[in-house]
Amino acid sequence: MSNQHHNHLVYLLLATLFISTSGALGKFIDMPVPVTNWWRSFLALFVLYAFCRYKKIPYHLKSKKNIVPFVLSALFMAGHWITYFYALKFSNVALGMLSLFTYPIITAFLEPLFIRTKFDPIYILLGALALLGIYILAPEFDLESTMFQGIFFGLISALFYALRNIISKKLISEHHYNATAIMLYQIGIVTIVLTPTLFFMDTSNITTQYPYIILLAIITTAVGHTLLVNSLKHFTVSTASIISSVQPVLGIIIAFIFLKEIPSWNTFWGGMIILSTVVIESIRNQNKAKSNQN
Repeated sequence: MSNQHHNHLVYLLLATLFISTSGALGKFIDMPVPVTNWWRSFLALFVLYAFCRYKKIPYHLKSKKNIVPFVLSALFMAGHWITYFYALKFSNVALGMLSLFTYPIITAFLEPLFIRTKFDPIYILLGALALLGIYILAPEFDLESTMFQGIFFGLISALFYALRNIISKKLISEHHYNATAIMLYQIGIVTIVLTPTLFFMDTSNITTQYPYIILLAIITTAVGHTLLVNSLKHFTVSTASIISSVQPVLGIIIAFIFLKEIPSWNTFWGGMIILSTVVIESIRNQNKAKSNQN
């Protein structure tokens, strides 16, 4: 049991690393945000479909009652992607990712309302600690500046992301869908919903941007998000959210390497605080797994 828990934790951290690439890629790709996310979902759809066929993962709809949660979760995911990428475009990778990572706090409050999960007061403390780290990391901004717009879109993205994860958790725990199948349905719906944007937005840059779109579709979306959804079988949404709070730190490092965005000392100290919440929650969850084993 302990080894299995360790493996699940490793997969969740890998998901966090892969999804962290979204910040630099979202900032760098030179195409309209809805078009970028259409290509992202369209290409990932083929990858996940091929994987389901190869691994013989069942992806058929079990009940017509599941259509509504699938559509809602997909719409929330589309909203999350689009508002998140606008947050990156209006501000920078650090601020865009950090404003998004208020979602663990949002999740901790929303999860007991949707899932039969007992509210754990420790999530308030850990969420507040992560928020303190985000506050330290965030630069000063003018309410009329693009930085404020970036923060606003990041906060909206956080709400959408929390709701998408909660619904995905219900599909796994209550309806027993495979994580890959859930992602397949979600990105299929996102592809359909975003298709009209191809007719009134510029798509010509795909000829120069396709290597980065492929990375975004496969590494960030198909692999990263599937691993994240799969982790919801073994962790609560709040736990997965708080552990994933390391994403801004990883994203800032990736942006520094590839985009030359230089982090400040505030970034360092804020990142250390966020990392501390990851360590605390990881230890708590490990101890909880050992207690259940005994």
